[in-house]
Formats: sequence, structure tokens, C-alpha cells
Amino acid sequence: MAGVDVEEAIRIARDELVAPFEGYHRKLPDGGCCAYPDPASGGEPWTIGFGSTGADIHPDTIWTRQQAEERLSAELRSTVRYVLHYFSSQTTLTERRLAGLISFVYNVGSGNFRVSSVRRYASMNEWSKASDSLLLWNKASGKVMRGLTIRRQAEARYLV
Repeated sequence: MAGVDVEEAIRIARDELVAPFEGYHRKLPDGGCCAYPDPASGGEPWTIGFGSTGADIHPDTIWTRQQAEERLSAELRSTVRYVLHYFSSQTTLTERRLAGLISFVYNVGSGNFRVSSVRRYASMNEWSKASDSLLLWNKASGKVMRGLTIRRQAEARYLV
């Protein structure tokens, strides 16, 4: 892991993967945003801004654009710390690989990452297998989602 520029990995993840795939949703006329239901469930978890979820987000939650961007930054920093926890100095991480993993974990959650073959293969420096494993995470509520398939393909390209 030596030499990985974590700030650059976060920037790549934010600008090239997370923000484009999550989008900025439900934009209001004043530039703010309001919460919306999960596309797969039609309800929980309620989501806002750039895909933010949590106990503080309800159907009536409204944020400014600045709040959404600050939350995204905080969540990406938390995500990168979680991802790095699983890798040793022997792991051949690059900024792009780390960005792909950050985007994946941001979307599927830390618990899913912890038990995933993506994490297991990446920690063994088997990046091609980790990349292939990402492609299996294209379902929500058991349904293949076109948007998740496209996102996983993009993230997978960052791992190899």
C-alpha cells in the first residue's frame, strides 16, 4: 500500500464513480434536495443527495447542496478508512484500485464488503478475480438492476 495517494483515490472515486452513478437527487428549484425512496424497495432506506442514507434521513428530509456535498465527503472518508483496514502493506493498491473499492463499498455497505469475495481476492492481490467478483453485485432485492450492472462494470475496470 505504500505510496498510495488516498486523497487522489477519494477524488477519483467521488468524481468518476460515486457522484456520476449516484447522481444528485431529488433536486429542488433552489438547488437543494429532498429525500426519495430506495429504487428497489420503494421505501427504506430513504436516500438523499449523492446516495446518502442513514437513521437521520426520512421522507421529509431536505438538504442544501452544500449539506449533500459535505455528507458525501464525510462518507467517502469513512469508507476509505474502512476499506484500508482490510489491506496490509503487501497489498498492491493503486489510487484507481482504491477508488473502485471505495465506490463499491459506498454503494453496497461495509458489512457486505467485509464478507465479499471482492475483498478476499483483493487482499490476496488477485485483482482480476476481485474485478470479476464485483460483477456479481448487480442486484437489489434479488432483481438484476441495469444501473448496478453498468456501475459494477465501471468499478471492475478500476481494479485491473
